[in-house]
Amino acid sequence: MEFSPGAFIAPAVDWLNTNFHPFFAMLTRLIEAILGGIEASLLVLPPFAVIAIVTLAALLVLGWRMAVLAFCCLGFCLLMGLWIASMQTVALVLVAVAIAVAIAFPLGILAARRPRFEAALRPILDIMQTVPPWVYLIPAVMIFSLGRVPAIIATIVYGIPPMLRLTTLAFRGVPTDLKELGQAIGAKPRTILFKIELPAAKPTLLVGLNQCILLSLAMVVLAGLVGAGGLGAEVTRGLTRMEMGLGLRAGLAVVAVAVLLDRLSRAALELDRRKV
Repeated sequence: MEFSPGAFIAPAVDWLNTNFHPFFAMLTRLIEAILGGIEASLLVLPPFAVIAIVTLAALLVLGWRMAVLAFCCLGFCLLMGLWIASMQTVALVLVAVAIAVAIAFPLGILAARRPRFEAALRPILDIMQTVPPWVYLIPAVMIFSLGRVPAIIATIVYGIPPMLRLTTLAFRGVPTDLKELGQAIGAKPRTILFKIELPAAKPTLLVGLNQCILLSLAMVVLAGLVGAGGLGAEVTRGLTRMEMGLGLRAGLAVVAVAVLLDRLSRAALELDRRKV
């Protein structure tokens, strides 16, 4: 009888679904509620009002160039008739990035302070960054079925490694003199972390956040394959129905959203560096 490793996968997934179904159901409802709330907040105002608010905020904080860029990118999504899909994509990316950062940030700090823990994490992170992105969708769909939740889970897994690695690098790069100074004046470890280490590590942390955002956006089209909606669904619809116009418009809208988030995060990084 031929041995098949795949024969153990289906029973394992069935066991997980049978014994942890309440947990998975609760997690699904929680993510759906958060995602729905963010989508509603982005869509409650007319598109022109959202564009005006974002443009004005960019003008006041980051300068006129970022304001023009924000106006052009958001205006392009509106002109292409993909405003709702674009806001759905932004909401998905924001939720995935927030959860990925919440997981990667404390693990990165722990890895920076515990070399053995960092050595144990390194091969896991290498595997996570080597496996093709669409492979993450398979176990997520098997557990959570089709929809936005498996797309977010896969995006979170894909976005954790760069944030975790750069968090570790950032806190290892904090000058020892600063930490010793905090200890010399009798500061508590929590005070040293938030008042000394975090400000010193912030530029590198912002680079990690930027990479996490870009990698999360890379999952947008793949997420459309499992019913996540947004621009990925429009790209998938254009390809499967051979509607090249729709696919091209949705693809360019993905580029516009990616450029907007990338430039805004980079501008925030440069602003922080100038302040330092």
